Amino acid sequence: MPIDTAKAIGAQMPALAFQYEPKDVMLYALGVGAGVEPDELKFVYENDPGLSVLPTFGVIPPFPALMGLLGVEGIEINPMMILHGEQYLEIRKHPVPPSGKLVTTPKVANIFDKGKGALIELEAESVDESGEVVYFTRFGVFVRGEGGFGGEKGPSAGNEPPDREPDRVVKLKTLPQQALIYRLSGDYNPLHADPNFASMAGFDRPILHGLCTFGFACRAVLREYCDNDPAGFRSVKVRFSRHVFPGETVITEIWDEGDGKLLFQAKTEERGEVAISNAAVELNG
Repeated sequence: MPIDTAKAIGAQMPALAFQYEPKDVMLYALGVGAGVEPDELKFVYENDPGLSVLPTFGVIPPFPALMGLLGVEGIEINPMMILHGEQYLEIRKHPVPPSGKLVTTPKVANIFDKGKGALIELEAESVDESGEVVYFTRFGVFVRGEGGFGGEKGPSAGNEPPDREPDRVVKLKTLPQQALIYRLSGDYNPLHADPNFASMAGFDRPILHGLCTFGFACRAVLREYCDNDPAGFRSVKVRFSRHVFPGETVITEIWDEGDGKLLFQAKTEERGEVAISNAAVELNG
């Protein structure tokens, strides 16, 4: 079997060093569409009142762990069969400085049998130079064709939106070149840039990164419920359901469940397809 769960689960992966500067913070913010409205200037401009870091920047330091998964003993899989299926991010230190050095230590936390595929959960802590955990992340990696090995199915996705109209609806337009900007933060998968590669993958043109759509949706939540203050944003969990094409409009629908919990989903205005589902944000009190 290509996945040997006895060897893989609990495996520690090589540490990832990540040094970033204000330009990296600003480039990421531009990559997820920030800077159109005046109240987002602080995410893309360093002087007035000082550069702030979007909460979702936290997915960038540990991102290389996704490809590092291919080097884990007990995991022999075809990289073409990998899909980024789920994402959890928790910001554990506020404020996040606009420059610094982080070290991320990823590990294989769980492998679940989903029938048609395997869901591999990677967990990682990103620690600053003082030893404090800044970000905790969990990547859910779905490997097509690797299920049916008799393992645990794992928990359900949960976070289903209630049967009522959303409390807030936010429309954010992506740029035709949005994926070309976002990829400069570290995800150079040609699926998001090369029309020929996208065609081989079954798309008529390159698609937006799931984590870029994630950034758009979380910006909507941050604006509506945190007044664009990153300190109010504690954690987010999502499932990636469908793709978004660059240039489309992302509609984020948000339901306030009380006690600092928000449920949301994101869909395309043009095609009406839900791109992010089973999603929730926890706010700091």
